[in-house]
Amino acid sequence: MTRYLCVVFSDCKDPAREKEFNDWYSNMHIPDMLGVPGMIRATRWVGCEKKEDVQRKYMALYELETDNLEEFDANVRKQGLWTMKEGRFSDLPVFDPPNVPRMYKQIMKGKKAKKTKK
Repeated sequence: MTRYLCVVFSDCKDPAREKEFNDWYSNMHIPDMLGVPGMIRATRWVGCEKKEDVQRKYMALYELETDNLEEFDANVRKQGLWTMKEGRFSDLPVFDPPNVPRMYKQIMKGKKAKKTKK
């Protein structure tokens, strides 16, 4: 199977509800999306650089394996629609800026740093 990384950038549209946004994203949305066949793991990240007018403060990384990316995307859309129908989707997220790639195909396996003697 081919391995992919799905990168999703997001912000909370209401800074006063950022705690609620992070709780929903980590404890409801991520587990819901991990139900898509082929999903392996998800992690969330927050930007740590202090810059003005930063867009998309948060990033989620989804690791997945599939031999059919179109079918996988269809399953993601289906799961996303289910979360909306079931009232499990929040009104708080603002997602990816335009023209940013979302799916990345793995072209090299991970390498570990060599331990150096001190």
